[in-house]
Amino acid sequence: MEELVVIGNGMVGHRLVEALRDRDAAGHWHITVVGEEPRTAYDRVALSSYFDGATADDLSLGDLSGPAVDVHVNERAAAIDRATRTVTTDSGRTLPYDRLVLATGSSPFVPPVPGHDLPGCHVYRTIEDLDAITAAARAGARTGVVIGGGLLGLEAANALRLLGMDAHVVELAPHLMPAQIDEGAGSLLAGLVSDLGVHVHTGTASTAVEAGPDGRAARLLLADGSHLDTDLVVFSVGIRPRDELARAAGLAVGERGGITIDDTCTTSDAHVHAIGEAACHRGTVYGLIAPGNAMAEVLADRLVGGQATFTGADTSTKLKLLGVDVASFGDAHGRTADCLDVVVNDAATGRYAKLVLSDDATTLLGGILVGDATAYATLRPLVGSPLPGDPLALITPQGETLGADALPDSAQICSCNAVTKGTITQAICDGNHDVPALKACTRAGTSCGSCVPMLKNLLDKAGIVQSKALCEHFAHSRAELLEIVRATGITTFSALIEAHGTGAGCDICKPAVASILASLGNGHILEGEQATLQDTNDRHLANMQRNGTYSVVPRIPGGEITPDKLIVIGEVARDFGLYTKITGGQRIDLFGARLEQLPAIWTRLVEAGFESGHAYGKSLRTVKSCVGTTWCRYGVQDSVGLAIRLEERYRGLRSPHKLKSAVSGCARECAEARGKDFGIIATDHGWNLYVGGNGGFTPRHADLLASDLDEPTLIRYIDRFLMFYIRTADRLQRTAAWIEAMDGGLEHLREVVVEDSLGIAADLEAAMDRHVDSYADEWAAVLADPDKLARFQSFANAPDTPDPTIAFTTTRDQPVPAAPVGLGIPTLRTRENAR
Repeated sequence: MEELVVIGNGMVGHRLVEALRDRDAAGHWHITVVGEEPRTAYDRVALSSYFDGATADDLSLGDLSGPAVDVHVNERAAAIDRATRTVTTDSGRTLPYDRLVLATGSSPFVPPVPGHDLPGCHVYRTIEDLDAITAAARAGARTGVVIGGGLLGLEAANALRLLGMDAHVVELAPHLMPAQIDEGAGSLLAGLVSDLGVHVHTGTASTAVEAGPDGRAARLLLADGSHLDTDLVVFSVGIRPRDELARAAGLAVGERGGITIDDTCTTSDAHVHAIGEAACHRGTVYGLIAPGNAMAEVLADRLVGGQATFTGADTSTKLKLLGVDVASFGDAHGRTADCLDVVVNDAATGRYAKLVLSDDATTLLGGILVGDATAYATLRPLVGSPLPGDPLALITPQGETLGADALPDSAQICSCNAVTKGTITQAICDGNHDVPALKACTRAGTSCGSCVPMLKNLLDKAGIVQSKALCEHFAHSRAELLEIVRATGITTFSALIEAHGTGAGCDICKPAVASILASLGNGHILEGEQATLQDTNDRHLANMQRNGTYSVVPRIPGGEITPDKLIVIGEVARDFGLYTKITGGQRIDLFGARLEQLPAIWTRLVEAGFESGHAYGKSLRTVKSCVGTTWCRYGVQDSVGLAIRLEERYRGLRSPHKLKSAVSGCARECAEARGKDFGIIATDHGWNLYVGGNGGFTPRHADLLASDLDEPTLIRYIDRFLMFYIRTADRLQRTAAWIEAMDGGLEHLREVVVEDSLGIAADLEAAMDRHVDSYADEWAAVLADPDKLARFQSFANAPDTPDPTIAFTTTRDQPVPAAPVGLGIPTLRTRENAR
């Protein structure tokens, strides 16, 4: 086994280790990673989401430590000895290598203006930098100035705005983002940014930072003689490659910095490689993640004997700055000789679009989009290819829309991971017939996600029919059937299948329609025909266990319970001989109840003030909580009180799949809210709302939907989110999969829920209000109805006779099934047929 040492644990270094680990099936390499930051690799591209409520754990790319990978954090590589092939770290550790990779990234450039090093001057590069800026805001900073109006500068200005500061941006160039967009686009962007409350100063240089009486930065002097009073200054004027280790080791570097590499990512020493922002390839240092990822993939291939080469990279970018879409691709500035421009500049609607064409107007060379970047996914892959239509029509609202068939196989669909149309098309031919499968196979769409609509387009063009049919009996999707039921007022399955389906139905469509009817407030689920549609668990308002018995799970909102109620649960478990278990959802499950015992158990619990916990249904299960400000010295909000209010509001809400929630009283996240369908985390200013998380077979962290909400706004957003999910999700689709499959993903969801882009917020809220007003406990309703009670007996002709096939043994002083019994056992079918 050979030794590979990687200096740098950033995104590109992380990508290299991932790629090599995936390719090195023979186990040829042992990898040692050295990173100077106090944590493993994190998503620096999404760094600004830290101010939207994301945590360091949210940004983390994961720890790759394992049998063949050692990762050392908070340790700096101090020297390289090329003669002995060793790296020495600042801890005194000596690391031998057969190959060395320099993935040291870059550092922020701070212009040497007087006062640049005063207290109160910051850079915007690491999580620690953001923590320092946040601390300054909390210490009373009210005004902040960002020097630099590029991508990072505007993100920094937005961060100051989110921290409650009055934000200014100072840019030397005549317009914002001079590296990516032209003056026309920059002018429009400045207007849009100013409308959001950020003050823009272009065409002027910063000459000095002056200190106030406390010795901290207090004033920025400008070259035009004016000044800006401020409480802090953020420098964001570019980056410089971290090539100091390479220089000290005698490796060749570029004229303007960066470690010189060839097309194999090899430096002037055949045993040393460089990738990412530290590398200089053909005189260019790339400051974007996509070229770094491409270098990492090439080098990983080379290290296992491949022949891949890096010949340059696409520097196209698409981003959202302060809520404004900005994109540039190809020769956006029109530097090609004799090129032509086609421009649409619509200040009234806040939209700018430019295409750069060859001198004969037949080939697309590049473009810029500001305000509306929806055309980016189809235009960017066409760079260097003949135009498929009228260029003006391609960028005019309601103009021509390009499809996947307009792109050549060489067109790069996913620039983040350098995936071409040809690669995706081949993956489809190999049997990857949906978006998740294409993501897993090709990595397309796994980074920024902007290419996901094109993946769907390619599937459509390949003739892969993404069937919406619920089953063979309904050609409609679940969402369509829900709308049909809402519009027509149909209240039974038989009426729905007669009017809009075929046949008699099946075990797919019957429970799905039952869920639809229940979610629209169609009475008790065991009322009339609805009872025959339910799954086994719903049919008995309890979860069937492997030996044919059932579990009873009373609701304990927020996990809070009085001693008297706790005693009742213990007495019920003792009197009925039930196994008891405290769950991760902060409830107590009672196992081993026979079917005929369920009503008697429910009676005892209902009399004590309990109700159904709906553990059996596709509905809200629990709203877990920590103790928050009630007891915890770190809590900043009352998490228990909110959890109880939420659980009591959404109890009994039927949905396409089960729903779980949690409320954490501070950023320590003891309630694990980020692993729930909707989770809430307290902040100093209110509540952050996260959506789309889940545990289970494929765990997923939830994404931040909105931050610093007061409670009424939080509840309105949750109402909208849940009702939109109920109306539009597929059968048995968890919220995570629903959001991932949604066109526009989380951003579209935010537009619907927060911005009310579809104009349906009031309707969604009204629907939730109807649910809250009509809620009734399902256990209590059964106990009050003799017809429903008749369903709870093992044998129709001997209702009080226990099922003789059920037997128990004792383990750890509790009853457990005597022997394994498979699900769907014949005795169960016999009992059901007897009824």
